[in-house]
Amino acid sequence: MNTRNRWLVISVGLGVLLNPLNSSMISVAIARLQQAYRLDFTAVSWIIFSFYIASAIAQPVMGKISDLFGRRKIFMAGLIVSFVSFAASWLASLSPNFGWLIVARVVQSIGTSMLVAVGMAIVRVHVTEKQASALSVISIFLSGAAAIGPFVGGILLKWWDWPSLFIASLPFVAASFVLARKTIPKDKPAVSAAHHRSLRQWLILIDASGIVLFTVGLVGLLIGLLSIKSTGHVSSGNIIIGLIGLAALVAFVRQELKTSSPFIPLRTFARYPALAGVNVQNMIVNLLFYALFFGLPSYLQLVRHVSEFHTGMLMLTLGACSLVASPIAGRWIDKSGPRPALVVSALLMALGSVWLVILTPTSPVISVSLALAAFGISNGLNAVAMQAALFRSSPKEMAGVASGLFNTSRYVGTMLSSLLTGVVMGGTFSFGGFRWLGVILTIIALILVVMGLRYRESGQSQQPV
Repeated sequence: MNTRNRWLVISVGLGVLLNPLNSSMISVAIARLQQAYRLDFTAVSWIIFSFYIASAIAQPVMGKISDLFGRRKIFMAGLIVSFVSFAASWLASLSPNFGWLIVARVVQSIGTSMLVAVGMAIVRVHVTEKQASALSVISIFLSGAAAIGPFVGGILLKWWDWPSLFIASLPFVAASFVLARKTIPKDKPAVSAAHHRSLRQWLILIDASGIVLFTVGLVGLLIGLLSIKSTGHVSSGNIIIGLIGLAALVAFVRQELKTSSPFIPLRTFARYPALAGVNVQNMIVNLLFYALFFGLPSYLQLVRHVSEFHTGMLMLTLGACSLVASPIAGRWIDKSGPRPALVVSALLMALGSVWLVILTPTSPVISVSLALAAFGISNGLNAVAMQAALFRSSPKEMAGVASGLFNTSRYVGTMLSSLLTGVVMGGTFSFGGFRWLGVILTIIALILVVMGLRYRESGQSQQPV
């Protein structure tokens, strides 16, 4: 990369890290939030669910809007929204009402989502040489921020308590804003009449009805499933909520297939089966990774009684290994393509999952670092390999939409991981539940090994699994 592209990638990276950093720092604060608001694990989990639901909705919408109005404009707007939302989240943390904190987290998620969806599209369009190397730098910001989030969160909790988690990102916002103004090329003049649309036309363009159905379906299904798990029995109310969510998701699929401007273009998956395969694989990767990512800190604190600070120190193994693996992955994928990295990554996830299964109640706490190292290296490889596979499977003219869809699949996988962890663990964490989680993760990792082995490139395509 030349010097200008290098600074462009850094400016984008400083913006895109805000979403994973703020979603991961909270993982070491779950136990503290339960105490502060006197809530059970299921209720507190909504601080995770709300962030990812909002991200899953916002990213494809912002990707579509950036394709219409310009990626630089949306990226800069996202930085402004993020700055305001971090301050709002800090103020909300001072309120005794947990609901206000959830609202602030949703706004925070929307602002940072603008940066992720648009930032990846900016790199796709403006960095035309050594894209895998550029992706490896972005992956250092993305996966590195997600992986070191618990470590940063542990330090903040030790010295300033949990409200500090919501303003720690402000220096990154400022740095990204300064660099982005200088390095991201100005948008070309709009060639469409998008600026002159009426409100009704805009609602149709962004598929407002599809967004509402997707949101109602996802939230309803999660509430129904989590309520059944936490109460220990099936009530008529739980069944009704779950069925409403399921019906809304069915209606959502029908809506997306018939509308001319879908929120999630399901027909695109039929036209580009490789794109569908990449998104499915990305969803499963993140289901596995974040089940460990959110499950392990709670296990260490609630079962093994490790402090937040030392939990963050242990989780640093994950971040360090991700940071080391990402640049190596970039050079490797530039030469060999995504397939070898995808296979090795899946094998490492399987190895880490097996290690969780063979842990005993008397195993040294430090031994979890072996599983974290395997997942960290895997995360660094996956972050670059999956993005490279995405670029090879989607046309450049739909870079914003493809990036938004890709990140939506990531957030769906993350939400499923939180749901899986909650269902397996039940109302409280236990060693038995943690071991069962390891067994399930091992099975999922083996599925990923098969998917990696079946990955095939043919020009710009991949055979669906």
